[in-house]
Amino acid sequence: MNNQYEFSRRLFMGGLAATAGMTALGRTGSALAADNKLNLWAAPIAKPFKTWDEVNAKAGINIAWSPKSASADEALTKMLVGDGQKLYDAFTDNGGGMEDAMGQNKVIAKLDTSRMKNWGLLRDDVKSPSGVAAHSVRYNGDVYGVPYIANADSLAYDKGAIGGDIDTWGAVFDSQFKGRVAMQDDFGPTLTNTAIYLHESGKVEIKDRSNMSPDEVKAVCQFLIDQKKKGQFRTFWNGFAQGVDLMASGEVVMMSCWEPIQRVSAKKSKKDIVYGTMKEGHQVWNNIVMLTNGGVKRGREGAFYSLCDTFLSPWYTTRQLSRFGFASLTTGMVEYMDANADKFNVADLKAVLARKETRYAVKGNAWQNVYPKNLRAYQEWWSRVQAA
Repeated sequence: MNNQYEFSRRLFMGGLAATAGMTALGRTGSALAADNKLNLWAAPIAKPFKTWDEVNAKAGINIAWSPKSASADEALTKMLVGDGQKLYDAFTDNGGGMEDAMGQNKVIAKLDTSRMKNWGLLRDDVKSPSGVAAHSVRYNGDVYGVPYIANADSLAYDKGAIGGDIDTWGAVFDSQFKGRVAMQDDFGPTLTNTAIYLHESGKVEIKDRSNMSPDEVKAVCQFLIDQKKKGQFRTFWNGFAQGVDLMASGEVVMMSCWEPIQRVSAKKSKKDIVYGTMKEGHQVWNNIVMLTNGGVKRGREGAFYSLCDTFLSPWYTTRQLSRFGFASLTTGMVEYMDANADKFNVADLKAVLARKETRYAVKGNAWQNVYPKNLRAYQEWWSRVQAA
């Protein structure tokens, strides 16, 4: 194991002042959760319902929820140098690699998969120690996280405005769409997907698109800076609402984005906004939930495993798929839909699943890694892209 996580700890120590607001939020959550069974710090995307009541009823627990932002930096600071261990029994990650950082720093507990009856529903990609996604839930070979959503992020486009389908990231950089495209204001997905395109198209040789060297990061960012200076991008979107507005309004005709943005913008605008399959590949990811060592000390393991069983169940994963377009790498959803056809648009959801399988199968896919070895190079060069 390299020293990137110790480096990350030192790097974010300097940002503690910026987390004062989150600390206050955490204290509020703690006060509310004083007599509850599971203090959960989780992204809103983990809740495909208006409240947690349905999850509580299904799992037989009582969740005290504190909303968690999409910032990996904030999560790292909160759990490694802040008061996260004291406040939360369980928390969700912000993308690949967090289980390693948290495991190495003894924030999270090793899990006993035999305590989850639905662990067997996971596909071998995750469940098997040799699976392609095995690393996404493990640290040093042991399981430390349970996945609740997954996807291969792609490109959304307005088929009517463009006049056809798109199957390449090259379209984002095509001058005919100058000023009418957007990418995410986040170095993780944007640099990874750009690296996939540059490598697979033969423009830049990149050994590992998920964990680039400083020179490779520089090459990718210089390409983006050049495109930005030419006026190729309308903007770099930041946040779900902005992403939906950009696509639904027609301000952009295509953009790299999360699948829920495509689904909501299509519904809102009544346009034929499509989530494509890119021939070069996609950033593939799982989001996981982890048990803190503080939660173990407080006796919250039982509630945690009950939550995980619910997250792994077709009851939950099918509802995630229906509301957000996300689905974990689990089995049983199709059978569950068929058995509950009155509750779902079965044909639509089966088509969404089929498109996911097509994206998962693309050879050039790269796994999400929010803690690459050369994190400083990513951050420094991304700052230059933002400033260009």
